[in-house]
Amino acid sequence: MKIKKQPNILVIHLKRFKYIEQLGRYKKLTYRVVFPLELKLMNTVDNSDLEYSLFAVLVHVGSGPNHGHYISVVKSHNHWLFFDDETVEMTDESMVQTFFGSAQEFSGNTDNGYILFYESVSKTS
Repeated sequence: MKIKKQPNILVIHLKRFKYIEQLGRYKKLTYRVVFPLELKLMNTVDNSDLEYSLFAVLVHVGSGPNHGHYISVVKSHNHWLFFDDETVEMTDESMVQTFFGSAQEFSGNTDNGYILFYESVSKTS
């Protein structure tokens, strides 16, 4: 795949739900996905590399696709903010890593990064 025009905002949707035929329903996938804070895409326009910086993560909290809650962490003016309904708190970059998921299939951690938002840091002409 080749990106012809660099988007200013790159949105990546992690597939955290899968239909399990034996169960006859969707199941949440909580496996570990380590997403980078800085992302470099190659094989793009004019063979130049595109660089992006993570600025927001939408997180699904809950054990299944039909219920749960959404929270987010957003980077603003070089500070990370945690949003949970009306609660807004300053946090740090290490909190983002808690949303990678679990290394074990059956863990109690149900707070998983679901949608990633990156902004371009590349110089465009």
